Amino acid sequence: MDEAGRGPVIGPMVVAGVWMDAEEEHKLLEMKVRDSKKLIRHRRERLAEYIKKNFIHHFIVVEAEDIDNLRQIMTMNQLEAYIFAKIANMERADVYYIDAASTNENAFKDLIRQSIMHDCEIICEHGADDKYAIVSAASIVAKVERDARIKKIAEELEKKLEMPLGSGYPSDERTIEFIKAWLEKYGEMPPHVRKSWKTVKRIEDEIRQKKLF
Repeated sequence: MDEAGRGPVIGPMVVAGVWMDAEEEHKLLEMKVRDSKKLIRHRRERLAEYIKKNFIHHFIVVEAEDIDNLRQIMTMNQLEAYIFAKIANMERADVYYIDAASTNENAFKDLIRQSIMHDCEIICEHGADDKYAIVSAASIVAKVERDARIKKIAEELEKKLEMPLGSGYPSDERTIEFIKAWLEKYGEMPPHVRKSWKTVKRIEDEIRQKKLF
């Protein structure tokens, strides 16, 4: 299992799981799956099609508004661990390989285990999406699904502002400028923005101060 979109200020987080028998792993290795971040978009999309066609898979989309609401009662790590467990409960497995979201791998693993409904082994490590082919496969499914969702959001919002949305990540200057321009024009945050993010609160403070002076 792996996620895409934990950190962006715009758009959903997608968590995906891929299931296979251990003896099938060679199929992924032959297809040269890698961490989705290390693949070009076209290659990612082709691999996602192959994975979804040949293996059991599920994903959950957590919208920005739901992230904001849930963060009022839990941390982002708790939220992500809960979604990982929800994915695990969709299909039984003897072993789950998970890319750790927390700096404390064991604590994150324990959070997940609390909500899994059956006995299993959990291998939860940083960089699992680059180390284990099965996690690479999940990262590809999650990334391609999130990219598709972001594309739809961009198509929805860009025509109302006539400027690029960007990737949705706080490090993307296009995304930050888009949010600022939208707030100045419409007096509120764009749809699909994670309003609980510190980046958003800084933008709100900046625009508020700008109006004062």
